[in-house]
Amino acid sequence: MKKTAWAILAIWLIVLTGSVQGQSEPGADTLAADSSLAITIASTAFEDGGMIPRKYTCDSVNLSPPLSWSGVPDSAATLALICDDPDAPRTTWVHWVMYNIPPDTNSLGEGVPKDTALVNGAIQGTSDFKKVGYGGPCPPSGTHRYLFKLYALDYRPVFEGPVTKDLLVKAMDGHVLAEGVLMGRYARAR
Repeated sequence: MKKTAWAILAIWLIVLTGSVQGQSEPGADTLAADSSLAITIASTAFEDGGMIPRKYTCDSVNLSPPLSWSGVPDSAATLALICDDPDAPRTTWVHWVMYNIPPDTNSLGEGVPKDTALVNGAIQGTSDFKKVGYGGPCPPSGTHRYLFKLYALDYRPVFEGPVTKDLLVKAMDGHVLAEGVLMGRYARAR
């Protein structure tokens, strides 16, 4: 009887430890079923964890930064991109929503047009600025984190009307093959 109790306790501790280690930081929207499938995202404009240059923010020309990635599974049907600010007051602020990026695409150049449909077939959704396309960092105070999250999906979602982050995240649930995050920071000069 004691061996059974110890075995149950050991299993309980393994399950509990695994669930705590699997937690992610707020705003990360981790949806992949297998965390070993990771996409690596980079930018020539800033390093992971580094400061985002002013030209990619509301304090300047507000261009989207160049992004590149690797590690997309061959089985991916499409890619989706979400950029948001988990440090915004009251709620996570969405800066960019894009989906149906062709899976053989491995980068987005600087200054993606703010059109709904792009020439490569990708579609841009609506940010919390109530506009289509990228809206750069514009924190009211302090230094904020901006998470550029790329998801490889096993299907191509179809929507009617404008797409928000919430709609896209619901459509991606259970369909994420791999994901990656690039984090940049920005603070406005006062």
